[in-house]
Amino acid sequence: MSVDIVYETHSLTEDNERGIAIGRLPGRLSATGRRLAARLGDRRREDHLAGVFVSDLHRAVETAGIAFGGTAIPIHRDPRLRACDYGELNGCPVTALEGRRSRHIDTPYPGGGQSYRWRVDGAKAAPPGDSRP
Repeated sequence: MSVDIVYETHSLTEDNERGIAIGRLPGRLSATGRRLAARLGDRRREDHLAGVFVSDLHRAVETAGIAFGGTAIPIHRDPRLRACDYGELNGCPVTALEGRRSRHIDTPYPGGGQSYRWRVDGAKAAPPGDSRP
């Protein structure tokens, strides 16, 4: 039996609209984001989805709730699907991250952040002392 996986990101947040890199902060959908989340549901509700898996961050839960709330499609929250933790840079302007992302493929962001490889590989590749989901 084959399994099809459809990947959709959370909808547009107030922070996205302001150019803020929220990383591990919860975020709230903007008015436009809520409209886009509703459209996501309109596009996908009849696709016979077995389930929806989302990060446990508010912006992802809010997106899934708007898109699939009130349907029989189960919504599963999973902290392993969270965005990369930018450490002390969570909530900074996106422009502050643009030139430095490549430096954090293997090196965690300062102030308790994660590396992108850790986000992809999980605890198997976690740097010493970094065991957060």
